[in-house]
Amino acid sequence: MNHSVNFDLNQKTILVLGLGETGLAASRWCVQQGATVKVADTREKPSGLEALQSLGIPTENYYLGETKALSDDALLSVHCIVLSPGLSPFQPDLQPFLEKAVSQGIEVIGEIELFARALQSLKEQIGYAPKVLAITGTNGKTTVTTMVRDMCLQAGKQAIVAGNISPSALDALQQALTHQTLPDVWVLELSSFQLHTVVSLHPHASVVLNITQDHLDWHGSMAHYIQSKAKLLALSDTAIVNRDDDYTLGMVLAIDDEHICSFGSDEPLLANDLGIEHINGMAWLCVNEQDDFDVIPHTKAKKKVQERPTRQKAMIKRLMPADAMRVRGRHNALNALAAIGLCRAIDLPYAPLLTTLRHYEAQAHRSNFVRMIQGVEFIDDSKGTNVGATQAALVGLGRPVVIILGGLGKGQDFSPLFLPIKQYARAVLLIGQDKEIIRTALESTGVPMEAFDTLEAAVQSSMQYAKEGDIVLLSPACASMDMFKNYHHRGEVFVHAVNQLAVEMGELM
Repeated sequence: MNHSVNFDLNQKTILVLGLGETGLAASRWCVQQGATVKVADTREKPSGLEALQSLGIPTENYYLGETKALSDDALLSVHCIVLSPGLSPFQPDLQPFLEKAVSQGIEVIGEIELFARALQSLKEQIGYAPKVLAITGTNGKTTVTTMVRDMCLQAGKQAIVAGNISPSALDALQQALTHQTLPDVWVLELSSFQLHTVVSLHPHASVVLNITQDHLDWHGSMAHYIQSKAKLLALSDTAIVNRDDDYTLGMVLAIDDEHICSFGSDEPLLANDLGIEHINGMAWLCVNEQDDFDVIPHTKAKKKVQERPTRQKAMIKRLMPADAMRVRGRHNALNALAAIGLCRAIDLPYAPLLTTLRHYEAQAHRSNFVRMIQGVEFIDDSKGTNVGATQAALVGLGRPVVIILGGLGKGQDFSPLFLPIKQYARAVLLIGQDKEIIRTALESTGVPMEAFDTLEAAVQSSMQYAKEGDIVLLSPACASMDMFKNYHHRGEVFVHAVNQLAVEMGELM
């Protein structure tokens, strides 16, 4: 590590509240920078406890269990609290504790804010000034994040992904410092939880991909959820928004502002915007871009009123057919446009970006093709943990489906699924804790519905409804923890059940 850099934590006392992955990363970082670290967790035996013990934090600085973690003793001598993104500051037990801390002059931040301040210190002290690209939104974050990383690498730039996608930002930074491999570009996937405590991050470009109901149990209201996402655009040099999404459009004052770029499923109308053009039945990714001869030279004549700089209409240029990408669906075409917009904001050329899109393969459990059984396609979209993700999968695939829905609904409104279910679903197979809530929301579609105790049973029955050329789609619109360890586990169970069904129906593995 470059020990000449001072990250301004030496001899400060930091309380790390919540010992998940980011809490452990923050603890490691603060200890390495010479801070006195206190750790607190409302659980008596949090999972990260063993990893912490190797850091040399004295036992008297551990505050475990709800009584100790939120006690006055935990706040003694503390300069700053680093709050885990898994903890909602609006929890009835936590909110008074944080309010008391703030009243005592204690700052409450998160791991991403520590990362942002570390980048500022590196710039001031050794001149390190990487490009920072940030991605948030309800759905598609990981896909766009990994697309952008791959595009940067293809363009010859060293790039590291971090944030909501592992590794944590501070662990990634520490590793890069230790091995002297600081990247040209940081590509950050950021959740609304992480953005809540961010103040100093200054991305060169950021995107809010979409907004649908999610995590209302953490935020308390849709308005606060939107506010946390919108904060990212205000911190960025270039803000990229989705024209198809009214919530994201509402985050910018004027769509034609020169610091705004938009993408959408229609044709782009303003310079630097991205979209989709349909020519002879083929969908093309395209950009509205000025040539040199399109640029109007600045005049020296003084104007009485200073006008706001705006973007003008230019020329639509086709980039590549959407079908040339390995990942399918309208939602993935939009993800690709968002990734292009981010990379163009830091002046990467088109050629490596389009090469990346031709070879990019989806991350696990994100609309992944599993196999065909008697002409029926099985697709694993277990990452569809909210209504918006499932809605995007249905519309993006645009074919008749037998869909498996259900799990932990997180208090969502399932009514946005009504029209796509009515349009595309041959049958709805229901699983999980909130299956009857979903049934109530969708039963007037007239689509056949059947409930099952297990995912395996739903897969077994799917072929009773599917016809040749159809899709059996696992896109539950719900969290998984009522029946599975996580969405990865749910996807693995689905894939195994599909392969077992294939064997039973005489298909080769």
